[in-house]
Amino acid sequence: MAGEASAEAARKSAQSAQEAAPDTGTEPEFPVHGDERAAAFFDLDNTVMQGAAIFHFGRGLYKRKFFETRDLARFAWQQAWFRLAGFEDPEHMQDARDSALSIVKGHRVSELRSIGEEIYDEYMAERIWPGTRALAQAHLDAGQKVWLVTAAPVEIAQVIARRLGLTGALGTVAESVGGVYTGKLVGEPLHGPAKAEAVRALAAAEGLDLSRCAAYSDSHNDIPMLSLVGHPYAINPDSKLRKHARELEWRLRDYRTGRKAAKVGIPAAAGVGAVAGGTAAAIALHRRRR
Repeated sequence: MAGEASAEAARKSAQSAQEAAPDTGTEPEFPVHGDERAAAFFDLDNTVMQGAAIFHFGRGLYKRKFFETRDLARFAWQQAWFRLAGFEDPEHMQDARDSALSIVKGHRVSELRSIGEEIYDEYMAERIWPGTRALAQAHLDAGQKVWLVTAAPVEIAQVIARRLGLTGALGTVAESVGGVYTGKLVGEPLHGPAKAEAVRALAAAEGLDLSRCAAYSDSHNDIPMLSLVGHPYAINPDSKLRKHARELEWRLRDYRTGRKAAKVGIPAAAGVGAVAGGTAAAIALHRRRR
């Protein structure tokens, strides 16, 4: 009886102490370890990497004589336009997309993948945001899959994802026949609402619960993707996304120095379309499972 009474008193004391403990305001554990129905989706440009992947890639191609100085000057002008104007002009974005496609037309897919590995080491590796990289690693350490979701070419996105130890990548798909680029796209660039559709398609294929997933981006163009998940993060946000995130009490992280709203680089391509998103997700899954 004495033992039982002592045990009961100890249990009640511990319960009372727990109830009386002050609320520290700490957030619940996230990401949740062992939650196999959760995953994380990261935008690339200005979220994971400083600047735009396609322009770093362009620098590498120029170095390898893929195009002439006048083309490099045009790319530089397009990047300057977006940095100064702060919005995506459809005409400039269309020009950037057409320029990139014309450069790779006639080249083998395997050649661009091999060059992509070299360009990552030359221009991209040192531009990965350590803070965002740590966020991605937290999901991996929790046993969750982590995907890049970007308008950049899928081959480049896959190189970056592999180098960072991520699960895979969804990106814009350039058409190829017999392993050679035709200069056309499969659907539209993976941009804006198309990203959200790609994430939705991938989640369905992977059996994920989007309410338990996280998404990270710097751009208001990715609000559709961020709105899909239960844990949206604004990373290095532009002014529109910052305002939207504050209104909805989304988490914010800023790893830049100087002006917090300063834009670093530009989006890789313009265009919307749910069909493109679904196509990109399907192609990425197919390639990953081969």
